Amino acid sequence: MKNQRSVLENVPRVHFYEGGKRCPEDIIIPSVVRAVLEYLGDEDYGCKHCPMRGQACKVFCTYAHLVGVSGAAAFLSWKEGWHGDNVALFYMDADPGAVERHIFEAVGYAYEEVMKEEGRDNEAVFRQRIIESIDRGVPVLAYGVIGPPEPSLITGYDEGGDVLIGWNFFQNFPDFNAGVEFESSGYFRKRDWFGNTENLLIIGEKLPTKPSLPEVSRDALRWLIKVARTPMVHPEPDAPEHYRQRHNGLAAYDAWADHLLRDAEWPADDEATLRAHHQIHEDAISTVAEARWYGSVFLAEIAEHFGAGPNYRGASGHVLHAAACYATEHDLMWQIWGLAGGIGNPEAFRALADPTKRRAMADIVRQARDEDAKAVEYMEQALQ
Repeated sequence: MKNQRSVLENVPRVHFYEGGKRCPEDIIIPSVVRAVLEYLGDEDYGCKHCPMRGQACKVFCTYAHLVGVSGAAAFLSWKEGWHGDNVALFYMDADPGAVERHIFEAVGYAYEEVMKEEGRDNEAVFRQRIIESIDRGVPVLAYGVIGPPEPSLITGYDEGGDVLIGWNFFQNFPDFNAGVEFESSGYFRKRDWFGNTENLLIIGEKLPTKPSLPEVSRDALRWLIKVARTPMVHPEPDAPEHYRQRHNGLAAYDAWADHLLRDAEWPADDEATLRAHHQIHEDAISTVAEARWYGSVFLAEIAEHFGAGPNYRGASGHVLHAAACYATEHDLMWQIWGLAGGIGNPEAFRALADPTKRRAMADIVRQARDEDAKAVEYMEQALQ
């Protein structure tokens, strides 16, 4: 008889930053995979802030490592106009599965994407695959379930799969959690989940061999360079609608700065428009600040794999210069926040009605672009 309920206990919670001792992890895919690796007890991955990390640990900031190998460290997107998904990670490559592919190749796990297919009972297939994975002790990434089609971390099921259990970044957001209940552990409980679930990612076995850290590091630099240097990941006119007029990488900084200078789109007497446009601007600031900071941590940690030392010449200096550029970008974003009264200021949107402040912000955005371009040049030199 099949289990009616099975729950993996103590899977680390994933969520947007709420303060406290744990570092922010607001880029969803790297955070979710970090939680899975931690739950599975993979000794290669740890946290430099955790005194209990094992001696076998090879990566001391797993989240930063995943931000780096995924390409998120170099990512920025801006669709022409004002759209809630302007900076969504999905648009890093014309292949929507590129982020996951780079992550799982780097960490050395098999995985399978389960998509909806015409002519079959997709809900039954999704339910079966989730149950099979939970019963063998491995959480599932389910895209959607609650909120946008970002990965939920499924940690269990109840009522034979009618109810899914787990963590979701949006589970406490009133705009998204209608009908959501909670376990005593804090896990969400979601019935009628299939309609808001786009696809699944099933994590397989740890592979017997995987790329060495020097190989992973060099592959990551190549991918980061491509992400930054590709101005449009799905060239028009053949691009799907959601990819159209979407600037990527270095080109996205110019598009962002240009939108800040469009005075007519920042009407001082229209609070709703100011709030809406400010939120998209804020998303871009937050994305660059967090992605480049963890990108700098990633680059600093992999520098040793590019050779250096008192007895021979290496390329680690170029990697460290790239890390410094990323760290500078992080600090520049704090300057933009400062122009609007500081990070978290609830009245920050009002500052965007001031064209003088917006011009100053646009100048800083272009400074960040220049730092990003320098980082790419240093990465290229490290690979020579």
